[in-house]
Amino acid sequence: MFLEERRQQILEYLDKHERVKVEVLACLFNVTRETIRSDLNALSAEKLIQRCHGGARVCRRSLQSKLITDTGDKFEVLLKRLQIQKRKHAVQQNKGKIMKGKVCILGSFNVDIVAKVERFPKGGESLLAVGSTLGPGGKGANQATAGSRAGAKVHFVSKVGKDQFSQFAYDHLTSSEIHSFTLYQSDTEPTGNAIIYVSQENGENMIAIYSGANTTISEDEVAAITPELEDSDVLLVQLENNFVATLSAMKLAKALGVKVILNPAPFSNNALDCLEYVDLITPNETEASQLSGIEVQDLASAKEAARRIVSQGAKRVIITMGSRGALLLDGDQFQYIPAFPAMSVDTTGAGDAFNGALASSIANGQTLVQAATYASAFASLAVEREGASNMPDHEQVLARLAQR
Repeated sequence: MFLEERRQQILEYLDKHERVKVEVLACLFNVTRETIRSDLNALSAEKLIQRCHGGARVCRRSLQSKLITDTGDKFEVLLKRLQIQKRKHAVQQNKGKIMKGKVCILGSFNVDIVAKVERFPKGGESLLAVGSTLGPGGKGANQATAGSRAGAKVHFVSKVGKDQFSQFAYDHLTSSEIHSFTLYQSDTEPTGNAIIYVSQENGENMIAIYSGANTTISEDEVAAITPELEDSDVLLVQLENNFVATLSAMKLAKALGVKVILNPAPFSNNALDCLEYVDLITPNETEASQLSGIEVQDLASAKEAARRIVSQGAKRVIITMGSRGALLLDGDQFQYIPAFPAMSVDTTGAGDAFNGALASSIANGQTLVQAATYASAFASLAVEREGASNMPDHEQVLARLAQR
């Protein structure tokens, strides 16, 4: 066996088993311990694994100021090559992922600065907050947390600055249940942030976002996640990153045969320009109104809006309506998903909870109706918790589903 082949097989072993002892690998490959130690040291130098006493463990988390790999070609050339490979190997690719579903999420990481207020301030008014917090946020990071808590294997891709918050982002993601992540760093923009007011009257929120480094993801950085995306069942994206990167990721997923879910938030007309690459779009009432030009006020108007969005090129639509539930349009069939009763504490991140859980459920083989129902139950639990990234776990969701 060639040296490169052995090292690749060591990486594959670690991907499956997480950690390994030197003597196990020496026996497995019928080589000396010194040879294995040399292999592990070389892989560690490339930051592909982490050495530990007597062996190594897989390195699934990276904070990168530079790309690990480069495509060597323009992005469109990469897509054409992948489309050819997809046609050649469609049968082999469909034979079998036996692990639990995997979701790849390209999205934002923000630092959330939250002020709790008795009510929202009026124009020109100053209010004393009743409390404040600083914590992790961003639609992408929140959805990655939700997808992980809902039972999927999640790879999260984002970009931060080179500032005091980049290590904060890395530490948060490392300590989370997210399976793996790639965290790029921008030389020009700071880590994104969000200023959030949460009303104590009803748990509703107002949010102002500065996207910062989230808007600087390059096509090469998207291309570098090809191995992770190729191994995924679902790609979930939103619109807090620069649109060129988001569109590139959707095109890449399409070429690889991966399902694409677009959460068109915050709203942008760009959402209408990429519907051919989207398998499912998940606007809330406001976004559905903006996409369709039809004001969503009730179930009847939501149906009109969903039809209009499909007429513009969408394949499937789920309009989330908060406490009024969700409306699904698949082909010409509507399905209404009633909301689960909840004692609302903080609605910040409710949409992220829904989308992360939805992607996880679809990746794990559920039908669209089953996935939307699960996501609705998941979101109902999320709004009962304080903080956008504070998500329930799978067992709690199953208990709530059993109550219906």
